[in-house]
Amino acid sequence: MNQNIKSIRPFIGAKNFELSRSFYRDLGYEEVVLESNFSVFKSGETAFYLQDYYAKEWIENTMIFVEVDDVERYYSELLALHLPEKYEGVKLTPIRYLDWGSECFLHDPSGVLWHFGVFKK
Repeated sequence: MNQNIKSIRPFIGAKNFELSRSFYRDLGYEEVVLESNFSVFKSGETAFYLQDYYAKEWIENTMIFVEVDDVERYYSELLALHLPEKYEGVKLTPIRYLDWGSECFLHDPSGVLWHFGVFKK
């Protein structure tokens, strides 16, 4: 099988669609509205879809890993955004250093868990 994959774009839901849209714009993503209840958020070559749909078990079990070039810098930039103070339910967890690399965590307003990390070389 010859896979020439160009991208992978997960679909995530939102408990409060307008709040989540604002959160992701504050996080630095560019929003492209596709429909009144559906947007794509882009940063460079990466993207994900946000939909106005909430299923508690699904959302609270959604995790996305984003590989970054420098987790310490990325964590500092996340801290500077003050997202937990701006958005109810948002949690930012400090960097963990593990055998495979390091990562920090960010829960969005709906409960989606984002991992931002780097792998050891």
